[in-house]
Amino acid sequence: MARSSRSPKSSRPAPRGGNPAKRGLVSAPPPRTATARDWIGAARLRTLPLAITPVLIGTGAAMLVDRQLHWVIALCCLVVAVALQIGVNYANDYSDGIRGTDDVRVGPARLTGGKLAKPRTVLAVALGFFGLAAVAGIAIVVRTGHWWMLLIGAACVVAAWFYTGGKRPYGYAGLGELFVFVFFGLVATVGTTFVQAGSVPQESWFGAVGAGLLACAVLLANNLRDIDQDRIAGKRTLTVLIGRTATRIVFTLFVLAPFAIAVLLALVYPIAWLSLFALLPALSAILIVWTYRQPRELVVALALTSLTSVAYGAFLFWAFVG
Repeated sequence: MARSSRSPKSSRPAPRGGNPAKRGLVSAPPPRTATARDWIGAARLRTLPLAITPVLIGTGAAMLVDRQLHWVIALCCLVVAVALQIGVNYANDYSDGIRGTDDVRVGPARLTGGKLAKPRTVLAVALGFFGLAAVAGIAIVVRTGHWWMLLIGAACVVAAWFYTGGKRPYGYAGLGELFVFVFFGLVATVGTTFVQAGSVPQESWFGAVGAGLLACAVLLANNLRDIDQDRIAGKRTLTVLIGRTATRIVFTLFVLAPFAIAVLLALVYPIAWLSLFALLPALSAILIVWTYRQPRELVVALALTSLTSVAYGAFLFWAFVG
């Protein structure tokens, strides 16, 4: 019987090249689920001082009218501000994540974009914090009897959601800073004063402008960090529209202008001079914004600006009640 001309070795399939993982020979690592640290990071704790600042200034200004501290109302105002801040952070995580805007990002972990948590779960958490803000706001209205302020509260929640939510989010059209100034500066500060004192002295308005500008500066630092990714994703923030150099200039003006307001207030309330100590973190943040080489450095600038804000608010509170 004739032997086959084929060698036994030739019957073996030739090995294929390429990535073994793609051929299914090596199993891919299972997707990571969000940890408590991821959820805390997504809340963006660095931004929370921005919620405290207007409550400090607004409460101090209220005590110029009524020397009594209405601590229950002040505490409710703080709950509203902090809950809205956390809620909008989670809402942004959800909305940017489902759009694909957060596919590549530096800074805190993105729950939705990083596929660490289900979008519906992130949305539910955001709505939960909006609900907490609503409950605290209703408590304020019930206690003060200013029922028309329910409309103001509803407007705050709507503004928080449509920053990046909905079909046409205003944060994608370069209007983020305007709404932050209005709601996290003017409304938060003046509203805190009004619900405690029943009127709004001019000091509250001055402080509100300062708080709003510092909140806008934090947003600018955040958007400067993400400018390249936002351009790719089609997110037309103010920073994308005006570019890096103009953003640096505007950031510097927004950080320094509140201290000019503090100097004016110090002519009547001498303790306000102490707010100039907050220039230490403020100038450090400005230096980073002008000299940074890696986007991650701007996370530090953001945190320093946020620290500047709460220190500024604390000194103005002291000046008003001192």
